[in-house]
Amino acid sequence: MRRAHFLAGAAALAAVPRPALAASLQARLHAIVRRMPATAGIVAMTMQSETPIYAHNAGLSFPTASTIKLAIMLTAFNREAAAPGTLAERIVTRRANLIGGSDFMAAQPDGAKLSVLELIHPMITLSDNTASNALIDHFGVAAINATAHAAGMTHTHLQRKFLDYSAIVHHQDNRSTPADMAHLLFQFERGAREGVPTVASPTACRAMVEIMLGQTDKEGIPDGVPGVPVANKTGAIDYTRNDVAIVDPFGNSPFVLAVMTEGVRSYGGVYLGMRELARTLQHHLAGSNA
Repeated sequence: MRRAHFLAGAAALAAVPRPALAASLQARLHAIVRRMPATAGIVAMTMQSETPIYAHNAGLSFPTASTIKLAIMLTAFNREAAAPGTLAERIVTRRANLIGGSDFMAAQPDGAKLSVLELIHPMITLSDNTASNALIDHFGVAAINATAHAAGMTHTHLQRKFLDYSAIVHHQDNRSTPADMAHLLFQFERGAREGVPTVASPTACRAMVEIMLGQTDKEGIPDGVPGVPVANKTGAIDYTRNDVAIVDPFGNSPFVLAVMTEGVRSYGGVYLGMRELARTLQHHLAGSNA
């Protein structure tokens, strides 16, 4: 389906005084961000344009926590395009490599042979750290960073595996920006909706969005828009809570929302802010396209 099919709401938007509407929305969103108990970076955009409808600290570098797992998934799907059969390749997993935050892998026997695709699903939907590390070992840090940079994520850097305490002590953090994360999700959704190659093939983009729709952590953005499908990836480490999402993918009023934080003083307050941002944007955009 082509882009024009998804821009019907533009006519409705044109009938509203745009400067006043934009100023009102900006003020409401900025008030929410000011209340968040953290340094926050936000990017929100619709599928009409990759120009954000709201941005705050968009280019500021934040710890990614588990949101960088999206770059690992993209690497796997792009490798599949270049070398068909990649997703079916089997990886031998060892319980000696088991680390915290790995509920799926903790249930696997020693020596389990799991396909790349079988590891991607828990990496994204359960944020399984051991599955993620197995995929990092399989593809290599350099290849994952090259994929991210080729996709336009020029400020995104995978520097260590998950729970690598030696690297953490030496401040080798995985980092990205809200702008990079929003760009990636915009391209996923655009490729899936329009059937055009973006950062991956249209088929791969749709498959990745579908995997993200299975996300089990709904405490942030998804809980702000109950009943609306959300394809998201969360990230949580000490003093950081992130959530990057496509809200209502394939629907009439989809939007991308990337929220990254650092120096969090209240995790509950940050999640509340995420939900308020999502709710405000969804109400505004759904009303504009009514």
